[in-house]
Amino acid sequence: MLLCIDCGNTNTVFSIWDGEKFLDTWRMETNHKRTADEYYVWLSGLMGLKGIHADITEVIISSTVPRVVFNLRVLASRYFECRPLVVGKPECALPVSPRVDQGTTVGPDRLVNTVAGFDRHGGDIIVVDFGTATTFDVVSKDGAYIGGVIAPGVNLSLEALHMAAAALPHVDVTMPERAIGTNTVACIQSGVFWGYIGLVEGIVRQIRLERDRPMKVIATGGLAELFSQGFDLFDAIDYDLTIHGLRLINDYNKGLKA
Repeated sequence: MLLCIDCGNTNTVFSIWDGEKFLDTWRMETNHKRTADEYYVWLSGLMGLKGIHADITEVIISSTVPRVVFNLRVLASRYFECRPLVVGKPECALPVSPRVDQGTTVGPDRLVNTVAGFDRHGGDIIVVDFGTATTFDVVSKDGAYIGGVIAPGVNLSLEALHMAAAALPHVDVTMPERAIGTNTVACIQSGVFWGYIGLVEGIVRQIRLERDRPMKVIATGGLAELFSQGFDLFDAIDYDLTIHGLRLINDYNKGLKA
């Protein structure tokens, strides 16, 4: 069985693929100090609670936090007796190589989303990922990552606003009843919500102008549904896009070795 690990700046997601379906998915806070032993105790405990007795023989990792990778490698080698495949490393091949400026390192999460997005939705797409950062990944007709946009994430923007202006409270993002807020919390919620609606609309419009062709927009990430309420921003919302991409990349590399 395959263990897929998607390590982001805020959370790390673990999911087990049995060859036909994902048995379950769990997430924990990303912490570079967490040891391989701690990962295993946590993961094996959750598997036991779900009655999953999986014989994990393969591990694939995508991590935007380099310092976490070492202990995840140890987890794979010590407890599952395998060498993990790490997206972004030379030994991890992609179905289609990214076409970006020479010397540019593309985030592994963006590479994985590109592979998954192309598999499920075809080429000429924009993948919008609402994570710690809000990223826009542009995928060509043949499935290559050809660039994109990085903007501050929604919660990151809220945190920065709260830290920079001590008088402003920290609020949860939600869709306000109207744009004009009549109290401080409503004003902040309106600014963030309508600001990100405008950000997505503006960036997608500009990408389409530059590409000069129809581009489907695929959203992923926990806040994707919030920004789709009553708006025609996305052609599809795909919550498990990254995990699906990890499985595809692992299969592709196994095929190369066959």
